[in-house]
Amino acid sequence: MPQLSEGARKLLEKQQYRIIGNHSAVKVCGWTKNMLTGKGGCYKLKFYGIMSHQCMQMTTSISCANRCVFCWRGYKAPVSTQWEWEVDDPDFIIEESKKQHSKLLTGYGGHPRLVRTLYEQSKTVRHVALSLTGEPIMYPRFNELVRKFHEQRISTFVVTNAQYPDEIRRLDLVTQLYISVDAPTRDLLKHVDKPLFKDYWERFLASLDALREKKFRTAIRLTAIKGVNMQDAEAYAELIKRGNPDFVEVKAYMFIGASRQRLSLANMPSHDEVKAFALQVLSFLPGYELVSEHTPSRVVLLAKKTYQGRTWIDFDRFFQLAQERDPRSIRAEDYTKGWDERIIREDVAEGVDELTLQEDL
Repeated sequence: MPQLSEGARKLLEKQQYRIIGNHSAVKVCGWTKNMLTGKGGCYKLKFYGIMSHQCMQMTTSISCANRCVFCWRGYKAPVSTQWEWEVDDPDFIIEESKKQHSKLLTGYGGHPRLVRTLYEQSKTVRHVALSLTGEPIMYPRFNELVRKFHEQRISTFVVTNAQYPDEIRRLDLVTQLYISVDAPTRDLLKHVDKPLFKDYWERFLASLDALREKKFRTAIRLTAIKGVNMQDAEAYAELIKRGNPDFVEVKAYMFIGASRQRLSLANMPSHDEVKAFALQVLSFLPGYELVSEHTPSRVVLLAKKTYQGRTWIDFDRFFQLAQERDPRSIRAEDYTKGWDERIIREDVAEGVDELTLQEDL
């Protein structure tokens, strides 16, 4: 049984999504398109060294256990607390996702502002962002899929909504794992995330505890919604301390998709407002420092001081370690390096707002 009804499938395809099998999906990120036309890469390039034009955005589960007010998803999107569908093979998901991703990029071959070298490079996927929609770690064969990505020298950025602590504990290795921290208190989390689980707060805290146990690179993301959850900076800091991530991203809510039916444009903070709130949170985090920001995405990066600003990923080293060592023994510091200032200067634009990249939603 597939996760999507035929109507929901057609709606997503109209929005340039491609449905893979019974439960996966892929869509070209606006920053990938932006990079190909010479307008610069996304904040993950500036923060971590991800080459935006070689990044594939996808998910292994369109279903989710939350109905977050800030999400682009409509309330007709599938939700569930447990897996109820046929399980597609990881090899099928990977190869079909790459195939559909490539097809979606084909039309850019004739773009008048195309950067030909980057376009040719884009045909080889080097990074996968498992964060498109839904809850990717629900997929029962997730570890196997991630391992196969690494065997193809494709790095993995995984985002979870912190409702599946057991699945987080079972993760062997990803290049960087994100947990969404959308509110500082139990009641506000219920209001913002609208979780299906009755024990959502306990699951949330257990997910932070599971994050703390990981040796590989970890991050916490705060989606800042003006007038809703940009409050109680000290409580946010306590949650961050509990999860003990390597990095903290404080990023603006973007007024896109179905979220426009639940929030208003006034709820989207400016970059300066995001930065000011990040500094409030940082004031309660003596072990962290502000190391970077990306104005078009309205996002600020905090990192542990032990990184000394060296937040980029050494991908060659990561894949070598993934091949040679027990995945659970690999530490974040084993595959971290300093920024390449030349790449940042040449490939990260500061004049294109992220909101303009999301208009197709």
